[in-house]
Order: sequence, then C-alpha cells, then structure tokens
Amino acid sequence: MSIETIPATRGKAVRLKAGQAIEVINTHGAQVVDTWAFCPEDLRHFMSMEHTRVENGRLMPAVGQTLFTNRREAILVMEADTSPGIHDTIMAACDRWRYEHLGCTEYHRNCADNMVEALAELGIDAHHVPQPLNLFMNIPIEADFTLTQGVPTTRPGDKVVLRAARDCIVVFSACPQDITPINGVGRKPTEAHYCVLD
Repeated sequence: MSIETIPATRGKAVRLKAGQAIEVINTHGAQVVDTWAFCPEDLRHFMSMEHTRVENGRLMPAVGQTLFTNRREAILVMEADTSPGIHDTIMAACDRWRYEHLGCTEYHRNCADNMVEALAELGIDAHHVPQPLNLFMNIPIEADFTLTQGVPTTRPGDKVVLRAARDCIVVFSACPQDITPINGVGRKPTEAHYCVLD
C-alpha cells in the first residue's frame, strides 16, 4: 500500500476500478480536500452534490451512504470516516474569480484549476468544473441561514475512505485558500495524502 501526496495548493487525479477504495488523509488536521469523481467514458457524467443530497435526504454524506452522479447512479460509497463527519456539499470550488472578489490582483492557485490540471496529467481535457465534495470543510449554517467560513473540525490524521461503485476517476485538490480561515486559523494550506486500497 503506497501513500501518495496531494501537494499543498495542488491537485491529483487517480483512476479507480469498481470495488477499489481510496483513503484520504487529513495529515495535519486542518486541510480541506476538494473531491470530484468522473465516469471515464464520459466526463459529462460525474459525481453531483445536488443529486447526492436529494438521494440521501441529507446535507452531507455519512458513513455507509452513497455518492451519486448527475444521472442518479452510484459512483462512490463513504465507507469510513474517522473525522467528526463535517464535509461541505454546498460551496463551489474556488476559482480565479473567487480570489478576484477576495481582493487578489494577481493569479492565485485555486481548486478549479487544480482539477483541470490534475486531469490533464492523465491526458484528459476537462471543460467543466462540477461542484466538489469538500472533504473536511466546515460551513456552519447560522440561524438566519447565512453561511460561515468555519475552521475545520478535523484532527491530524483523520481519514475518509471512499469505495468505487463503478470505474471512475477521482480528483483531489488540497485547497489553496489562505485568505479565509477555511484551512484553519493559521490560514496556511498544507499537503494531504491518499492511498488506494483493494
């Protein structure tokens, strides 16, 4: 079993066969990992948070629940989670426009570009960035329905295991956000790790 690195502020893509699982490790305890899954035969068929929320009747997936595609087909199953179970399914991936709105005047690394670059490393040309499953991201919903950019509730070494319900390509981004506290009060993105399990 080989442990691989998702470099800080960068992305990685991995091909999984049906039945394989991938363990995502929050190595330092405060790193959000944006996560996508695509069907390799058609990138227009992908893991969808809006469809997953409907099918599970839940805001965020729990252990034993399935993650569904935009065609309401099973693609991943959350098999294990040693974290407090707080994962965001609402927020779009950060992109260059998000950072412009936050005041950046020069290019800032972002999860949308990380996804595209990671797929390009596999020779895949992506033209659409779906909303990811934001593993370990804490977005509290306040009583007045406002959303807060919360600090992660995870601890160093917390893990999530996702098992493939079908052949798929899983993409990760170690979120580069260093303006809001989404990656912890220190606002310092760090690497995360993963390993493929049979």
